[in-house]
Amino acid sequence: MPFDDTTALVTGGAAGLGLAITEALAARGAKVAIFDIAGDLIDAQVERLRQDGLKVAGYVVDVSDRQEVESAVAQVRADLGPVLMLVNNAGIEQFGKFAEITDEQWDRVMAVNLRGPFICTQVVLPDMLEAQWGRIVNISSSSAQGGQSRMAAYVSSKAGVIGFTKSLALELGPKGITVNTIPPGMVVTPMLEKAIEEGRFTASLEHFASITPVRRAGRPEDIANATIFLCQDGSDYITGQILPVNGGRRT
Repeated sequence: MPFDDTTALVTGGAAGLGLAITEALAARGAKVAIFDIAGDLIDAQVERLRQDGLKVAGYVVDVSDRQEVESAVAQVRADLGPVLMLVNNAGIEQFGKFAEITDEQWDRVMAVNLRGPFICTQVVLPDMLEAQWGRIVNISSSSAQGGQSRMAAYVSSKAGVIGFTKSLALELGPKGITVNTIPPGMVVTPMLEKAIEEGRFTASLEHFASITPVRRAGRPEDIANATIFLCQDGSDYITGQILPVNGGRRT
C-alpha cells in the first residue's frame, strides 16, 4: 500500500519528533492526522503544512483518555479515511529521585507513555484488520535499553512500550500488520533542550555529541527517516523489532 492517500495518525505530532514524522509522512503523500494536547501549536503547524500543500489535520486529544481518542478517531475517519498507519509518539518526561516519585506522578507517566499507545492502537486496529494491512511504529527510548538515573517512571514506561511492541507483532503479523519500535538516542528536541537548560542532565549537549560514535546529536529527521522505512511496503518482513536510532551509543 503506497503512502499516497493513505491515512496516518501521529500522536504528539505538533512538535519535536512527532512533527518531523508528520512532515515526512505528509511529504510522501499521506494524509496525516495529528493528535496533541497543545491546541495552539496544532493550529499553527497545520496551517503551515497546509500552506505547503500537505494534507494534514489536527485534533486536540489526551491519548490517555479512551473517550477522547475514540471520538477523535471517529472524526479522523470522517475527515481523512480509515487509519492504516499509526505512530505512537506522544510522551511526557519525568525527572527526580526514585524515593520522591509520587503515585500520581508515576500513574500520569504510565497513562500517557504506555496506556496511550494501548488505547490508540486498540481504537484504530479495526481499520487495519479490515484492510489486512497496517503499520504501527511505537517510539520508545534508548533509556529503556540502558537505564537512566532519576528517570525510573519514564524508563519503565518506555520499556513497557518495547514489550508491548513485541507482543503485538506476534499477534498481528498474520493479519498483514507490522509493529516495530524506535528507541531514539540523544535527539535535539524542545523537551531535551529544556531538560539540559534546567540542569536535569549533568553534561552538555556538546558532551553527549562528543561521546557518540558518529560525533553528533540526533536530529528529529533521523527518527522520521526510520519511521518512513518501517511504514513502507518494502519493510513488510520486519516486525517485532527494536530499531535503535542513536548514532551508535547503544548497540
